[in-house]
Amino acid sequence: MKQLGYGDNYKYAHDYPGNFVRQQFLPDDLKDHRIWQPQDNPAEQKHKERMQALWGKKGND
Repeated sequence: MKQLGYGDNYKYAHDYPGNFVRQQFLPDDLKDHRIWQPQDNPAEQKHKERMQALWGKKGND
């Protein structure tokens, strides 16, 4: 698969501060699709805050 170019632009998160690097994993037609909507409970709000810190606010967040 490497010969086909798979992973050519992959960035290994552990090589970056905070073990995070912005990169797109989903196909282009799904890249802006929301797959998780945090609910109004302390655990999910904590995850929401972390996601916003990493990715910034998007859409109706």
